[in-house]
Amino acid sequence: MSEQVKLQALFGGTFDPVHYGHLRPAEALAAHLGLQKITLLPNNVPPHRPQPEASPAERVKMLALAIAGNPLFDIDQRELRRQTPSWTIDTLIELRKERGAKQPLGFIIGQDSLLTLHKWHRWQELLDYCHLLVCKRPGYAEQMETPEQQSWLDRHQTKVISHLHQQPAGLVYLADTLLLPVSATAIRERRHAGLSCEGMLPDEVIKWMDKQQLYPAKNSH
Repeated sequence: MSEQVKLQALFGGTFDPVHYGHLRPAEALAAHLGLQKITLLPNNVPPHRPQPEASPAERVKMLALAIAGNPLFDIDQRELRRQTPSWTIDTLIELRKERGAKQPLGFIIGQDSLLTLHKWHRWQELLDYCHLLVCKRPGYAEQMETPEQQSWLDRHQTKVISHLHQQPAGLVYLADTLLLPVSATAIRERRHAGLSCEGMLPDEVIKWMDKQQLYPAKNSH
């Protein structure tokens, strides 16, 4: 299989901060699917959730520290340069133009995002530009909410990994990735409470957060 047509993956998120719940399932997914590159896409103005606590520059710095020396990952900052909401469809259209019509592209999402995909901007068009690579998450439903959504999933779902490498877009793959009950919310809450976050994210990121006094303990005076 030529290098050019190997499946490449994109992984968007607020990464406020990045943690092992992002990185380890992504690495497991890469090993499982034969991915050689995962491009991290930090969001600027996430349309569906509260604004990030850390600035764009701080979130990029934490990502860079977290993936230092790991050739699997790179960072694409295009969404941070936009002043408008980070609609995934706009990013996918741009990336498809840059990487070419034949390049297989996969967009990594969690099970929670799959179940609410119908709320995404122009969600029906996503599969025109990429495959969806879904990481299972603890505690979320296996079935889609409505028969229409389930039938959409059934039509597009594949269990054959080689199909993801052979066509540029259009499929949904549900991966049994390892589940890590780590969340950015929990990390921010622990830091605000003055508790240790050791083992939840890379040590280099924790050291840097401490130095910058990011997510500081409240009532620490």
